[in-house]
Amino acid sequence: MISPLTPSHAALLHALEAEAYSGASPQQLSDALSDTTSQVVGFWQQNGLMGYAMVARLPFDAELQAIAVLPACQGRGIGRQLLGEVIACAEQWQSERLLLEVRASNQPAIRLYQQHGFSEDGRRRHYYPAVQGATGREDALLMSRPC
Repeated sequence: MISPLTPSHAALLHALEAEAYSGASPQQLSDALSDTTSQVVGFWQQNGLMGYAMVARLPFDAELQAIAVLPACQGRGIGRQLLGEVIACAEQWQSERLLLEVRASNQPAIRLYQQHGFSEDGRRRHYYPAVQGATGREDALLMSRPC
């Protein structure tokens, strides 16, 4: 089940982020939970919170700021369902486009986004710090889809 998260879910959200590591900071998550221009949704099962997505409303567009699924739950379609919810939110806001950025090496996420109508708009060179065990920095792909 997918439902909006509120400030009362902050501890669960922070614990999920610490394990799934989308790159959102604890402050970003807390701010988004109480910001009227953001929506944070969670995917729930009997075991608790399995994933979340955070989207912000911009003047003309919406931006997917984070999406994360617990590593043990990946590959079950949870990210796909969360992304669908984010797209519906952006459409409800009557946004012109939904924007996102993703690590260039994150091929599963890039495929998911492409399957939902996202296309590459550009690249931020050396944007992300290296993942654990790697050196250097990594590019971010900028992607968008019309709403």
